[in-house]
Amino acid sequence: MYARIIVAVDLEHLAQAKALLQRAAALIDAGGEIRLVHVLEEVPGYIAAELPSGIAERRRAEAAVELRSMIDPAAGLRMVHEVRHGAASGQILQAAEDSGADLIMIASHKPGLSDYFIGSTAARVIRHAQCSVLVER
Repeated sequence: MYARIIVAVDLEHLAQAKALLQRAAALIDAGGEIRLVHVLEEVPGYIAAELPSGIAERRRAEAAVELRSMIDPAAGLRMVHEVRHGAASGQILQAAEDSGADLIMIASHKPGLSDYFIGSTAARVIRHAQCSVLVER
């Protein structure tokens, strides 16, 4: 059905991410690629100044290890992973554009009060995606 799928992974909600990955495996064409994407939000400068040096690289390395652990080589699927920095919605959309994805898969949560004012990541991805988007609840 799909040749290239982006699976947006929130490492704080691994159960949802694993469910998305299983669904992606069912939707991918033979020879297709599933790309797991996790986005690390930028830490404001006034906070970063107080953090130990190298923390950003450690966060990136830990996220890469977590993503790698989600990939099952025995599944026989072509899966890659990447960790990006920045605003989650923008980086997910950019990853889809960079890879020529024809589907973005993202989990959603029950909106909180702040989501009504600034919008959720899933909502921003849906509004701006140039390809199909599957939202898992």
